[in-house]
Amino acid sequence: MLWFSVIASALAPGLALLTYFYLKDRYEQEPLMMVVKVFVLGFLIVVPVMIIQRGMTGGFGGNPYVESFVISSFVEEFLKWFVLYHMIYNHTEFDEPYDGIVYAVAISLGFATVENVMYAWYSHASIGAMFLRALLPVSGHAMFGVMMGYYLGRARFSEGAKAKRFLVYSMVIPWFWHGVYDLILATMTQYWIWFIVPLMAFLWYGGMGKVTRANNRSPFRFLKREEEVNM
Repeated sequence: MLWFSVIASALAPGLALLTYFYLKDRYEQEPLMMVVKVFVLGFLIVVPVMIIQRGMTGGFGGNPYVESFVISSFVEEFLKWFVLYHMIYNHTEFDEPYDGIVYAVAISLGFATVENVMYAWYSHASIGAMFLRALLPVSGHAMFGVMMGYYLGRARFSEGAKAKRFLVYSMVIPWFWHGVYDLILATMTQYWIWFIVPLMAFLWYGGMGKVTRANNRSPFRFLKREEEVNM
């Protein structure tokens, strides 16, 4: 029964955050099955991530900056970005800027959920430890997904050099903040909480601003307003 509670606590944060960001789409919510499929893609990329990271650790491990910004954050964020770009970016369902956030959060939380379950299973984690993970790594992956998805949405509905610039931002910005997050945990053994909590507050504040701005750029907001007026 205790194991069931721990595994449930490993699954719950990712599902709860995915539901939250899915419902934040104010104008035209994505097909639920599409979102679920992308969430499952997040499960699947755990395997190549682990293989690549294991190989890189053997050759480049030992330096906390390399481990944080290359082996951990770059590999994870690049594979998420690569899958989204090749499978979602040009999909017909990607028809408003906020959709980028929905899909990027879905793949990020799928990845984070598998990480969480593996941590719970192999480390015999307590409920308290899983609660802390919900507040930090799972929540962090959600914020990195918001950043990636916001700039993918900007790129999708821009043209020329501006679209290319936003595509670069969609990879570089979540990679950078993910690296900062990992570096704090890797180098600060005693006072890390004093740095992580302000960082998470900053990421959430910026993330929710991006959610609002992405919704405000929806081409469907005018249609909804007309429907409300006609009612």
